[in-house]
Amino acid sequence: MMRQALRTMSRAGAGAAALALISGCMTAQLEEDRQLSTAIASHEAVVLLAKPQVEGISAEDDFMDCVGDKMARTAGIQVRPNDLFVDSMFPWLEPSTAPQRPEGVSKLLAKALVADRVAESGVRYIIWIDGATRQTDSGGSITCAIGPAGGGCIGFGWWEKESDYQATVWDLNTARTAGSVSTNVTGTSALVGVLVPLPFIARVQGTACDRLAGQLSAFLKGEDIPAQPAGT
Repeated sequence: MMRQALRTMSRAGAGAAALALISGCMTAQLEEDRQLSTAIASHEAVVLLAKPQVEGISAEDDFMDCVGDKMARTAGIQVRPNDLFVDSMFPWLEPSTAPQRPEGVSKLLAKALVADRVAESGVRYIIWIDGATRQTDSGGSITCAIGPAGGGCIGFGWWEKESDYQATVWDLNTARTAGSVSTNVTGTSALVGVLVPLPFIARVQGTACDRLAGQLSAFLKGEDIPAQPAGT
């Protein structure tokens, strides 16, 4: 009986090692579409907003905060708080009234009050972010039990997530689209049961935040997409 238990634990341990390698694997794709030259000045700022959605879910607030914080800390770009900017522009940037195209900004800036508030904010670029992090697949199972001699778990479960985001950059000085950058990151996580559950988590959304922040910073400074490894 003891030998069988040891063999079971040994097989589970081998499975855990294999799944650790699998779950640590992520792939990322980066794309850029530039339509205007950009070279943001030190006194100019940007604001990140969730792209208005008629239906569906807009980009997550915590993801946009992550991207903005990374751009400010690693690239020194001034990022204005999106809630304060939207409130200062009320009601013109509410989801139901926000312009769907940068040309619509021209009509807004024709209003003296709007133009004054934009000038006061120092915002040169509005960055509309669209996308989400979703679970795309899963499988396996974990069984846990408690008995007189103690408890434990055996088996494994896995799930795959995809973070897919696109950022469109509007230049308020020209009321035109400067271009867009996008990132797509996929990764597989696993939960292995070897007496106690052992999680192996692929940091998909965090990686997407790092990549998009780096892309946007380089784009705004007029640089090429920063070199990134094909997988993590």
